[in-house]
Amino acid sequence: MSKKLEGKIALVTGGNSGIGLATAKRFVAEGAFVYITGRRKENLEAAVKEIGSNVVGIQGDVSRLDDLDRVYAQIKQEKGRVDVVFANAGGGEFVPLGQITEEHFDKTFNTNVKGLVFTVQKALPLMPDGGAIVLNGSIVSIKGFPAFGVYNATKAAVRSFARTWTNDLKDRKIRVNVVSPGPIDTPGVDGLAKTAEEAAQIKAGLASQVPLGRIGEPDEIAKVAVFLASEDASFVAGVELFVDGGLAQV
Repeated sequence: MSKKLEGKIALVTGGNSGIGLATAKRFVAEGAFVYITGRRKENLEAAVKEIGSNVVGIQGDVSRLDDLDRVYAQIKQEKGRVDVVFANAGGGEFVPLGQITEEHFDKTFNTNVKGLVFTVQKALPLMPDGGAIVLNGSIVSIKGFPAFGVYNATKAAVRSFARTWTNDLKDRKIRVNVVSPGPIDTPGVDGLAKTAEEAAQIKAGLASQVPLGRIGEPDEIAKVAVFLASEDASFVAGVELFVDGGLAQV
């Protein structure tokens, strides 16, 4: 059986853990050669080892444009092109209105919005016509979860970019789509809590709201990212595909 990404060169930002790591694994399994980025060297090296083959890790922070330039310079030198970009790097933390600091705002927008914009823009000179861009969004693009306002707004921006860029790139037949996870069992979710007990409570609370009765696994997002990146989604453009067990849908 032919693999869905056979011969493709892919970039996964924030590929050293969680959804990014799961997606990088899936991309490799489907025949792609994958570059992953991450800010922490040890995590990145561990991820490369875990993926095993057809993968290169490049340390970098997507909110730093010099880092992105370095990432794409290496890809250009080694492979000459990038067919698929999964702009995944991002994060957030709970800060209620009234306590939002400039530092919190800048940190969240610099990674989730600025970093995503330039991850995509700087990929374009290396991307052949007919390439695929997948943006990692979130159900918070349409849900007003309390004390999460800055993060929520960044994901609404991600959704908006997919619409605009679908038009901007239509002459090049480059498809731009968003995968929007619901609650997923990742280190990012654990990071929202101060203790393991609190993390378990957050996850249980989220699971209770999901019609399918549980939170998702990173690989369940990865499989959808593969779909959007592949020819299986050849007529899918500009969509936000929710992978959330029904949480934001019903």
